[in-house]
Amino acid sequence: MAIFLILAPYGAYTFLMLVTTATISVLAASAICVATVALDVARGRSVKILAVGSAIVFAAIGLYLALVDPALGSLGVKLSVDVGIFVISLGSMLLRRPFTLQYALESVPAETAAMPGFLRANYIITAAWTAAALLMAAANLVLLYVPGLPLWSSLAVAFAARNSAIYFTKWYPEYRQIKYGTPACALPDAR
Repeated sequence: MAIFLILAPYGAYTFLMLVTTATISVLAASAICVATVALDVARGRSVKILAVGSAIVFAAIGLYLALVDPALGSLGVKLSVDVGIFVISLGSMLLRRPFTLQYALESVPAETAAMPGFLRANYIITAAWTAAALLMAAANLVLLYVPGLPLWSSLAVAFAARNSAIYFTKWYPEYRQIKYGTPACALPDAR
């Protein structure tokens, strides 16, 4: 359930980009991010870097579209979202708080969180998501500057990158548990 809530704003944004304007798509995604933050607060959980950062990224793009350049193309919007997610993910690691750590700390016992390698595992999982965001941004950048490429090529890269990151998020903790005998340390419900 938690992985669904984490990815819900992005799923809604992607779907809405197909059926409505980019402005509505990103503002709806921002509202969903705010709702996930409110849900975390209501449940007594921490406010997540990814949810707040994503809300800001989606809202900033929405305000830019509404107030500055409503004609920004869908590729420009997609590139902006991907770059924003990349910055959040990379920034969380540079600030020494990989975004996956907040989810992991809420889903494992304190003994597991105190184990050596727990933080490192979260850096590795966050790096996988950072790489996925970078690949998605690169695919959109290529489409933006090589307009003859089919749109499905960018969609294929995005699908493969996102699904690879989801798979890795599930696989890596299980791998660590088998190899090192340490409990899982990934996002909740990733199994």
